[in-house]
Amino acid sequence: MIEGVDHQDSTSLRVISVSAVVVRRPDGSVVTVRKKGTDRFMLPGGKWEPGEAPLDCAVRELDEELGVPLAPERLTPLGRFDTAAANEPGFRLVSEVFTVETDLPVEPRAEIAEARWLTPTELRTVAVLREDECAPWAPLLVRVVREGLWWGRGSESDDRDEREEQ
Repeated sequence: MIEGVDHQDSTSLRVISVSAVVVRRPDGSVVTVRKKGTDRFMLPGGKWEPGEAPLDCAVRELDEELGVPLAPERLTPLGRFDTAAANEPGFRLVSEVFTVETDLPVEPRAEIAEARWLTPTELRTVAVLREDECAPWAPLLVRVVREGLWWGRGSESDDRDEREEQ
């Protein structure tokens, strides 16, 4: 369990604690991954090892899943997100999400069947989806994109800011 998250009431579902990373290119594209045997694309990341800090998990998962070795100080905390788990019915996902900009190549490894870059235009399409009807995207991906806390150059947020200034 994550400190500060209450899972004691009788309506709570089982919880999986993970770290996930918004890996974006300078052009604003974001990488998504699909695990072997699944249909949904999600942010790279995974479950914490016993005693592992969320940031350390994020760094480890990027290297294991995509072959992207990064120093922990390159990642910026984005926040904690609570969503339905994409591939585990009846579970909630509590995710510590980080963001990083890099132009390093990605290569699907370990349990990753496919990596796909989403352009800023495609991300805007994902942002309007309902989390309970968002296939082939994972609910966490939809929530993080919708909240737009990480949008970079050329993004919808920047476009909105420019319109408001006029």
